[in-house]
Amino acid sequence: MDVGEAFTTRIIDRVNEAVGKYFDHGFSGQVTVTKSGSRYSADCTLHLDSGATLQSTGDAQDPQLAFEAAADKIETRLRRYKRRLKSRPATQPDAIYDDVAYRVMAPLSEEEEDLPADYAPTIVAESSVALRTMSVASAVVELDLIENPVLVFRNAGNDEVNIVYRRADGNIGWVDPSMVTRQAAPRA
Repeated sequence: MDVGEAFTTRIIDRVNEAVGKYFDHGFSGQVTVTKSGSRYSADCTLHLDSGATLQSTGDAQDPQLAFEAAADKIETRLRRYKRRLKSRPATQPDAIYDDVAYRVMAPLSEEEEDLPADYAPTIVAESSVALRTMSVASAVVELDLIENPVLVFRNAGNDEVNIVYRRADGNIGWVDPSMVTRQAAPRA
C-alpha cells in the first residue's frame, strides 16, 4: 500500500530516532503497512549490525497508529537488547554463524488425518538463514526480540543445535538433543 511521502518520512525518522537512542552502529530494516478490512497492520523488521534481528507488529484502525504501536514495541526491544548487551560479560565471544535452511510447512486439515503412505506436505516457505552460536540465555533474549514462536541456534556450551520456543502458556521451552544422548549413553 502506498502510504505517501509524509508518512514515509515519519516512519524513517521514528525508526532512526529509536535506534539512535540506544545504538551508534548501523542497521537496515523494513516497515510494511497493510490494510485488512477496516484495520491496518504495520510490520517492522530491523537488522542491527551486531547481528540481532528485531521484529514487531502493530494493529489499529489507522495506519499511523498501527505503525506507532509497532515502533513502540521495537523501541522496547531495543532497550532490552541494549540492557542485555551491557550485562553480558566482556569475555563472551561474538556470535558465530553457520548457514542452515529451514522450511515452513502447510498445516494439515482435520480431513487429512488418514494420509496415504506416499503423502508429502506442501512446503509454503523455504529460506536459508545463519545459525548463530550463543548461550541458552542469549537465545531466550533473542526470542523475546523477535516475534517468531521458535528460535534454532547452536548452543555455545556443547556446540549442539538447540531450540527455544514460546509455549502456549506463555513460558519458554528449550530443546537440547545432547541431553538425550548423554542420558542414553552407558555410565562408567
